[in-house]
Amino acid sequence: MNGNLKVLFYLKKNQTKENGSCSVMGRITIGRTMAQFSAKLEADASKWNAKAGRMTGKSNQALEVNRKIDTINLSINAYYKEILTNRGKVTAEEVKNAFQGIASVQETLLKVFAEHNETYRKRIGIDREEVTHKRYCNAYRHLSEFLQKKYHVRDMSFKQLNFAFIEAYDFHLRVELKMKPNTVLRNIVPLRKIIRIAVNKGYIPTDPFAEYKPVRGKSVHRSLTGKELKTIMSTNFHTYFRNLTRDMFVFSSFTGMAYADIKKLTVKELVTTDDGNLWIVSARKKTGTVSRIRLLDVAVQIIEKYKNDRTGDKVFPMPEYTTVDINLKRIAEICGIE
Repeated sequence: MNGNLKVLFYLKKNQTKENGSCSVMGRITIGRTMAQFSAKLEADASKWNAKAGRMTGKSNQALEVNRKIDTINLSINAYYKEILTNRGKVTAEEVKNAFQGIASVQETLLKVFAEHNETYRKRIGIDREEVTHKRYCNAYRHLSEFLQKKYHVRDMSFKQLNFAFIEAYDFHLRVELKMKPNTVLRNIVPLRKIIRIAVNKGYIPTDPFAEYKPVRGKSVHRSLTGKELKTIMSTNFHTYFRNLTRDMFVFSSFTGMAYADIKKLTVKELVTTDDGNLWIVSARKKTGTVSRIRLLDVAVQIIEKYKNDRTGDKVFPMPEYTTVDINLKRIAEICGIE
């Protein structure tokens, strides 16, 4: 709920002690929501200014109580602003819980998502891939845009998530953004991972999306005919990166190597045997198993073609996966291949 924050301090006079002191209580009001809490302070009832919500005079007790009241007030205001900034709305109970340490305002969806992506980025080249990191970043961007469009907030507490949320997000991706089933899945899977992290860290007790079953697209794979492959090989596509994409596709066709394996292929993995044949001896990206591939003339010619375009020890100046994907679709259109 949105609304102005009001904090009031008062005495619990129905439990006045023999020395005339009472417990100091606090009341947080935001819009129509209200929450009370104990300030864990005691004040002399005879020196309490109910209108000001603090003690009068300059006694040691008055100065100490008023100082602590000011500190509590500042803390509550800080939590109020932080939650409101992150989520776009806030209740008195949420601010009270944050102030008392019952719930951390840091445990929000996009914040944990961003932390995950940053940790992932630091592991690129060690045990993580840049292309996968970009997918996580794209998924984060779509989720952020959805929160702002649907809920008018910049972030959301994990405890606010429910099954209706994932249904609405699925609808947003599938219908409003017109994504294909497998593209929807590529955005949902990272979100599900963040939810698992939240469950494992105790931010939420269970997965609110446990019953969600995404609609998967039916992938239809077919092999190119020899004629279609020859058409691709002989066509000039007039741009460097489109021709490069074509050559990488042809190289893959003649070696059986996947995109990730071609991208990480280094010069030291090219081995010429005593009989003059060129081989690739490398470890597969996914399995780690060593593969030995004898290169046919077509593959050797492609390696030679890009010899002067190398950066570092990589054999090819391999484009990013998204660029390859877009170019392959355009190549298929130009060559009349469905």
